[in-house]
Amino acid sequence: MDVAAEMDALGYSALWSSGGFQPGLSTFFGHLLAATTHVVVASGIVGIWWTSPEELSKAVADLDDRYPERFLLGLGVSHAPLVEIYTRPYSHMVSYLDALDVARRVVTKDRRVLAGLGPRMLELAGERSAGAHPYFVPAEHTTRARRILGSGSLLAPQVTVVLERNPTKARDLARMFMATYLALPNYTNNLRSLGFGDDDLAGGGSDRLVDAVVCWGDLDTVVAKVRKHYEAGADHVCIQVVPTSQGSFPLAEYRQLAPALLAA
Repeated sequence: MDVAAEMDALGYSALWSSGGFQPGLSTFFGHLLAATTHVVVASGIVGIWWTSPEELSKAVADLDDRYPERFLLGLGVSHAPLVEIYTRPYSHMVSYLDALDVARRVVTKDRRVLAGLGPRMLELAGERSAGAHPYFVPAEHTTRARRILGSGSLLAPQVTVVLERNPTKARDLARMFMATYLALPNYTNNLRSLGFGDDDLAGGGSDRLVDAVVCWGDLDTVVAKVRKHYEAGADHVCIQVVPTSQGSFPLAEYRQLAPALLAA
C-alpha cells in the first residue's frame, strides 16, 4: 500500500481498481482507502453477476462509515465469455440499479458510475448514475459518449499509456496488453461501431488500432494524446500504464506523468 500512498501524494485525484470476479466487494478497496487520505477510490468495475445489490450496498455502507464519500462504485455487465449465464445484460443492469435504490439507500445515483460502451448503456449511465467509465476506447468513443451523456454527467474513460518512444517496442507492449480485450465481443463490437474492421482487429491489432487505443511515445507525446480525451469531452481520465518490464508496477512512469498531466 506504499504505492497507493505515493500516488495520493503525487496528486492523482482517484485510484481505480478492478472489482475482480469473486462474490462480494473486494477488501482491496478498503486497503486502498486506509492507505490514502485524499484520493477517491473507485471500482472499475464491479460485475453485477457475482454479488447481490443488497450485499454490495452493505459493503459500500461499511466503507462509507470509515471513509465518508471517498468510494465511488463502478458497475458493469462484464462479458459473456466470463459469465456463466449471460442473459439480457441491459435489463439485468436496470433491475440491479432498481434494487440498489432501495437497499440501504447508500449507493445513490451520485455515488455510482456505469461501464458504458454502447449507446443504450451510456444513456442508462446518464439517467441512473453519475456518469460513465468506458474502458478500452479511443478518443472517438469519448466524443460519442459525451454526445450521448450530455453535459451534466461524469465521463471518465480509461486510457492506456505506454511510455516508450520506439514504435516497435511500444506497439509490442500495447499488443500484449490488448490481447485479452480483443478476445471479448463487447470491446470488438464497440471498435467496429467506430469504423475498425476485421483487418484492424486481427493479429493483435493493426498499427491504426494500436495507435488509436493506446497512448504511446515520449512524455510530451503521451500527454498530448491523453489531452485528446479531455478535448473530446472527458471530465476525468483513468490512466493505466503498461509496465515496460513484466511483473513490476510502473511507479516510475506514474511519477513522470503526474506533474505533466496535472499541468495539462
